[in-house]
Amino acid sequence: MLTLHDVSKSYAGRKILSGLSYTLHDGEYVAVMGESGVGKSTLLNLIAGLDAPDAGDIVIDGVSLAGIDDDAATRLRRKQMGFVFQAFHILPHLTLAQNVALPLLLNRAPPQQRVLAMLEAVGLGPRADDFPRQLSGGELQRVAIARALVHRPRVLLADEPTGNLDPDTAADVLELLRREIKQNGGCAIMVTHSPVAAASADRVLLLTRTGLQPHVPKGHA
Repeated sequence: MLTLHDVSKSYAGRKILSGLSYTLHDGEYVAVMGESGVGKSTLLNLIAGLDAPDAGDIVIDGVSLAGIDDDAATRLRRKQMGFVFQAFHILPHLTLAQNVALPLLLNRAPPQQRVLAMLEAVGLGPRADDFPRQLSGGELQRVAIARALVHRPRVLLADEPTGNLDPDTAADVLELLRREIKQNGGCAIMVTHSPVAAASADRVLLLTRTGLQPHVPKGHA
């Protein structure tokens, strides 16, 4: 479903990722951990096609990102990908329902029933007509999660999706992410510093300067 082939990326002469290779299959859900600055968010941006690697290639559902133009990359993102980024990117002039509906509208799919179902799933069903200014940071994060899942993406990319949530809400959201991924046959990469969040994934990987490797918690070596 998703394959990284010897992906490398540098910024201002500093190597961030070097020769990174990994394959993620349909239905797989992995958590990526690592020290700050090691390139976790960079990895998500590269997979999303929001940035380009200096070397190597990323293949999504048989399509090479290196082999398509910007318009084709945009269409691929709209149809195949869902994003939960730390900045949320919720549009302030739209209601919660309108924000969540955006991926469906961009893909010309009927929005209403699925939008309301996803807002209910993140505990915000009664607030569909509210505006973002009326929400807390944790509530905005839940809107971003509903929007990322609403069009049943083939690839879900989540950057600290529970960072602003209390433990009980975080547990519900993690269960929702896992359920949607498995039901829709997609795959997901979740970047997180939280061992609790990471434990919800099928496997936990540690990103270092030398690549991705299985993460062994301290005391379990």
